[in-house]
Amino acid sequence: MAVSPLVDGLPNPAARAVSSPLKNAASAQASSNGTPVPAVAPNAAAAVQSAALDLSEQMNEDEKRKYIKGKKLGEGTYANVYLGQVRNDPSQLVAIKKIKINKEYTEGMSPDAVREIKHLQELDHPNIIKLHTVFSSKDQNLNLVLEYLPLGDLEMLIKDTATVHYGVADTKAWMGMLTRAVWFCHENFVLHRDIKPNNLLIAADGEVKLADFGLARSFSDPYRPMTSNVITRWYRPPELLFGARHYSAAVDVWSVGLVFAELVMRAPYLAGNTELEQIELICKGVGTPTEENWPGVTTLPEYTVGSPVTPVLGKDHYGALFGTVGNEGVDLLMKTLILDPRKRITARDMLKHPWWHKDPKPTRKKDLPRKSEAEGKDKVGDDLKRRPGVVDEDRTNKVARKLDFGGPL
Repeated sequence: MAVSPLVDGLPNPAARAVSSPLKNAASAQASSNGTPVPAVAPNAAAAVQSAALDLSEQMNEDEKRKYIKGKKLGEGTYANVYLGQVRNDPSQLVAIKKIKINKEYTEGMSPDAVREIKHLQELDHPNIIKLHTVFSSKDQNLNLVLEYLPLGDLEMLIKDTATVHYGVADTKAWMGMLTRAVWFCHENFVLHRDIKPNNLLIAADGEVKLADFGLARSFSDPYRPMTSNVITRWYRPPELLFGARHYSAAVDVWSVGLVFAELVMRAPYLAGNTELEQIELICKGVGTPTEENWPGVTTLPEYTVGSPVTPVLGKDHYGALFGTVGNEGVDLLMKTLILDPRKRITARDMLKHPWWHKDPKPTRKKDLPRKSEAEGKDKVGDDLKRRPGVVDEDRTNKVARKLDFGGPL
């Protein structure tokens, strides 16, 4: 993967490569009257800076010339997305995500963009979208050259109940790809913090790729506080809804569990219109967080639950809703949705769960259900142009009250 000079912080690296003449000025030999004799001309510093800038610009132009920007796939306030080609191999397609300069930030670049570049450069895995390179354009907008994933996203397949039909073997294949991606992130001390179906893009060969790392961050320092205002509301775990500032990779596992539930039900399992409603849905659909099932939960800064208290729901409840995935599948789902994050299963242990080895075996990726490339092309443009953490409000209104947890199982 080519690395853009912009990401490495040029012109500083180039400046380090050239020894500045001014560094030696102080040690230059003095004249007979004691006045130091400059080792270089007075404008040497400007010349070196200019040379470094020229080198930076040249490297940026070299990266830019490797690609041909084509049709616009999507346009938003955060970014525009274009279909691109590799100049030396027109058959190789890429997606060019042009992140717009934002005057709201002093550096002109949002933290979302910085995070996305940083973590995609660090993570190289078959189930994570690949960042080829980065370059800037004349208007100073930043361009991310990403792997082109033409078949849309998992949300498209879940929502299209009329023409897309899939079973347990397909769900198992998609869940395996997602779990491997999350496991790899966590092994490299990265929290994704926005796992949801429309951040799971589909490659031409059927492989699912985790995308949108705009809310991701490293978590190698357990004592460093983090914001709780991450993860799209429907997939946000209770510890974040209660304002936790110190949390673990368990936040991503909760989101993975809700994607699992959504794949089975073909509708979001917990889709609240507000944070308070989200907590209410968790209490009804999983159980009410209390000191008995989650020691210390009442000390979280925004802990609040209504009444009556619902006991933690058991296998009978989950089996009635998700029984099509079998007893082992239900067990795995339940372990991802444990209220206490310290007891929640890890991504590593998810991959060791016996469900993967039970019949039916996961569908081969080439045989997985898919939409046409024509349909997927528009959807991938919409997905990549979005700002991280955005919920489709229209969709919220349609599904938020679809599930009646108070009714018979």
